[in-house]
Amino acid sequence: MLSRPGDFARLAEGGVAKTHPLLVGRFVRNDLETTRFGFATGKRLGGAVIRNRVRRRLREELRAMAQSFQPGWDVLIIARPAIVNSDQDALVGALRRVLRSGGVLGGRTES
Repeated sequence: MLSRPGDFARLAEGGVAKTHPLLVGRFVRNDLETTRFGFATGKRLGGAVIRNRVRRRLREELRAMAQSFQPGWDVLIIARPAIVNSDQDALVGALRRVLRSGGVLGGRTES
């Protein structure tokens, strides 16, 4: 997991963004053998209970996809307000699409 402010700042400065109506993914290569994720759930989504629910849903889907990740990425998932009312299938589809276009889920491995 990404948790340090410096990690988030590095993603904001040099990251490549891939968008979807439900979420945005920002991607940066790292020198590690693992792929790390961070979440941004702003107050526009709702109260703390709703923001925590969105993070739990995202974490659970990422856990299910973990075997398919390409190593060596830092990923920031930024939730958009439409994600709150989306069903699970829409969330999974959006997450897969963004991760695949960013090169984290199969696909290309260059930076």
